[in-house]
Amino acid sequence: MAELKEDLKKIKERDGELNFRANKTEEYLGLFSNVEVGKARELKEKLKKLDIPRLKEEHITKIVDIMPATSEEVKSILQGYTITVNNDNVKKIADAVAEFIPKKGKKTEKAEKAEKTEKAESAEKTEKAE
Repeated sequence: MAELKEDLKKIKERDGELNFRANKTEEYLGLFSNVEVGKARELKEKLKKLDIPRLKEEHITKIVDIMPATSEEVKSILQGYTITVNNDNVKKIADAVAEFIPKKGKKTEKAEKAEKTEKAESAEKTEKAE
């Protein structure tokens, strides 16, 4: 989405204005695209360097577009594809994306809830291992 946003900006500079459909696309991207182009490319490269088996360019692009903050969100994104990624790799993806999410002073409710969920999952795994 960040790259498309940049392309629309170039078209707007070249032509002076966008057509109806391009304007609607730009409006949509303004609402949902929350990362700048440079950071999006940097994150893509970082995810590629993780060398996660079966993770393809289309999966990486979707992850960068949505910017999942937690492991659960990464799993939700990847459920739409016929791909299986183990929990360790899902955690690596979530950690890599977290570095690119803008930091806020206070934790959001969503972040606190996700943190509690991950702690509960780790506790369950520990209990099962014993």
